[in-house]
Amino acid sequence: MQLKVQFALKKYPHTLAYLHEHAIWYKILNRNPEKFRQLNEIAKEYYKLRPSDKIEKMVDTMSFLSNLMANLK
Repeated sequence: MQLKVQFALKKYPHTLAYLHEHAIWYKILNRNPEKFRQLNEIAKEYYKLRPSDKIEKMVDTMSFLSNLMANLK
């Protein structure tokens, strides 16, 4: 694996964790290091780290709290 990819993996621990869980990506990155960006996006989607996922989680939490407060009245 290229050194540039190894340094990038250390920079993004969630991508490294995804790589450990889905070992086929070792082969893909060895053959085509430009696919790192795609791997990083897939890992963010898998671990729900995208901005849209965070907003959705916040909306769900606010909805839950709103329902909880309504039930406590």
